[in-house]
Amino acid sequence: MKKQLIAGNWKMNGSLAANEALVAALAAGVGSAQCQVAVCVPTPYLAQVRSLVAGTRIDIGAQDVSQHESGAFTGEVSAGMLREFGTRYCLVGHSERRQYHGETDAVVAVKAQRALAAGITPIVCVGETLAEREAGRTEEVVKRQLAAVIHANGHCISEIVVAYEPVWAIGTGKTASPQEAQQVHAVMRAQLHAATEHSDRVLILYGGSMNAANAAQLLAEHDIDGGLVGGASLKPADFLSIIAAAH
Repeated sequence: MKKQLIAGNWKMNGSLAANEALVAALAAGVGSAQCQVAVCVPTPYLAQVRSLVAGTRIDIGAQDVSQHESGAFTGEVSAGMLREFGTRYCLVGHSERRQYHGETDAVVAVKAQRALAAGITPIVCVGETLAEREAGRTEEVVKRQLAAVIHANGHCISEIVVAYEPVWAIGTGKTASPQEAQQVHAVMRAQLHAATEHSDRVLILYGGSMNAANAAQLLAEHDIDGGLVGGASLKPADFLSIIAAAH
């Protein structure tokens, strides 16, 4: 059985002192975890957190990557640069990037491609807004977003991680029920199965306000292979509780 993955997304939070305290607490409590664990940290802290997690079971991830390899793109960070800091994972297409920075499905697909080429596993985020959900377009939107990544990455698609994050459930305290989440995950599993014979390798995470209270029920669903955790990943006790619920 493949191990589930619990990945924390710190978003734009942290400081040198806070990071040190948080990682120390996680490292002390993660020893007996049955799952894989990662923290996706702001780019300036990659070097610090890489040092802090050395010798632990915690991997590091970035929160974004440039669609360009190098050049005159001030403020951008390439996949090659991230790789030099030991980055194992990288979020691509997070709903906040799509919403606030205008990232399209095509841009997200290229970013996933850049990460893969650098030996980094992209965590490809997909999900519908509340308006799209109420219009009955959940499956249409999620399949369209994932299809762009499948099309651009072809045979490498079995090397990605997918995170279903219903936009209406991010940071709102609302959560898709385990059954609602499982339904969408099953749709994506079938889509991946049609694209690659190695679809069973792909982890599909749930990323809509997973917390200590609901993690066990969500993680028990057949096609939910872990979680992309936001706010709760900044609270050691909560994050460790979610990790303990995974297998």
